[in-house]
Amino acid sequence: MTRLHNFCAGPAAMPTAVLERAREEMLDYRGQGASVMEMSHRSPTFEAIAAQAEQDFRDLLAIPDNYRVLFMQGGATMQFACVPLNLLGPGGSPNYLDTGIWSGKAIKEAEHLDLANKHLNLANKHLAGPHIAGSTRGNGYVHVPRPDEIALSADAAYLHYCHNETIGGLAYDYVPQVDGANGEVPLVCDMSSSILSTPLDVSRYGVIYAGAQKNIGPAGITVVIVRDDLLERALPQTPSLLGWKVYADNDSMINTPPTYAWYLAGLVFQWLKHDIGGLNEMETINRRKCEALYAAIDTSDFYANPIDPVNRSIMNVPFTLADESLNSVFLSEAESAGLLNLKGHRSVGGMRASLYNAVSEADVQALITFMQDFERRRG
Repeated sequence: MTRLHNFCAGPAAMPTAVLERAREEMLDYRGQGASVMEMSHRSPTFEAIAAQAEQDFRDLLAIPDNYRVLFMQGGATMQFACVPLNLLGPGGSPNYLDTGIWSGKAIKEAEHLDLANKHLNLANKHLAGPHIAGSTRGNGYVHVPRPDEIALSADAAYLHYCHNETIGGLAYDYVPQVDGANGEVPLVCDMSSSILSTPLDVSRYGVIYAGAQKNIGPAGITVVIVRDDLLERALPQTPSLLGWKVYADNDSMINTPPTYAWYLAGLVFQWLKHDIGGLNEMETINRRKCEALYAAIDTSDFYANPIDPVNRSIMNVPFTLADESLNSVFLSEAESAGLLNLKGHRSVGGMRASLYNAVSEADVQALITFMQDFERRRG
C-alpha cells in the first residue's frame, strides 16, 4: 500500500512507524491475547501503558515536578470552558489575547460563562466578563500583538492566548509577560497545533492544553499540563468532569478514558524520543520543512502568504494563488498527484499545508515540486 502526502490540519498525519507498530499489536498486545482497545482501563497492563505515556511526555518537555499532566476527553474546545471554570474561583477578570479564530472561540466561551452567572444570579458577584488584553483583529490577524501592546486588566485572573492559530497560520514569536498589578498572573496557552514541535519551557506557564490530533496522536484525547497551585481555583459550580483537580486526583481515570487514543499517543511520544531523538531534533526538521515551503512561496509571483514573516507558523502554512479561479484546478491536480487536504479553511479560503511532525521533508518537497510545475503550466 502506498502512503500519500497528507497535509491535513487535523486529524493529521501520524508517523508511519507508529501506525506499523499499532498494526502489529492490534489483535494481541504483547501476549495479552487482546487489543489495547479491548482491555480494562483499570488493568495493570493499561495502567502501565498510561504511566509510560505520561513519563515519556514529561521527559520530552522536561515538565517540572510541580505540574500535573492530565489526559482528558472533549478536545481543546472543551478546555475553552474548563479554563475559566477552573481558574476564576478566587475572582477577577479572565484576560485574553485575540489573534484569530481559535482564540476568538475561547473568548466566546468565557463570555458564555459570564452570561450564565448573571442569568442564574449565582453567588460569584466578584466575577467579571473577559477582558481583551491585546488584539490584532483590526489588521486581519497578520501578526500578533507586540509585548508593549498587551494591557492586562487590574484584576486579571489569568492571561490566555493561542500559541499557533491553525487556520490563519499565525504563531507567537515570544512568550507574553504576565506580571499584573497584584503580582504574577497565570499564563494559559492553547498549544493544540504546536505542542511537541519544538522544545518548550513549561515553567513559564500556569496551564498548557492541547488537542491530540495534530502532533500528539489521534483525535479523542486532550493533554492538559497544570501547575499544582492552580488546582484549587475552580468555581464552586464547576461540573465534576470539567474540573482539573478530579482528573489529577484520579490519574485521569475518573471515568473510562479514551484508552486506544492514549495508547497511540504513547507510541508517538516514544517515536519522538527514540526515532527522532527529542524535540531539539524535531524542531530542526520542522524548520527545514517550513523554510523550504515559505521560500517557494516568497520567490514566486504566483503564490503568496499574508502573514508577517516574524509570526509565520512552522506548522500551518496558508497560501493563495494569484488567480483564484484556479483554486479548484489546483486542488484537483494536487490530489491526483497524491497531495491531500490542501484546501484552506472555509473561513479564509485559499490553500493550507499543515506540516506537523509526521509530515516528512520528502512530503514537503513533493508539494513544492508540484507547486512549481503548476505555476509553469498555469501561471
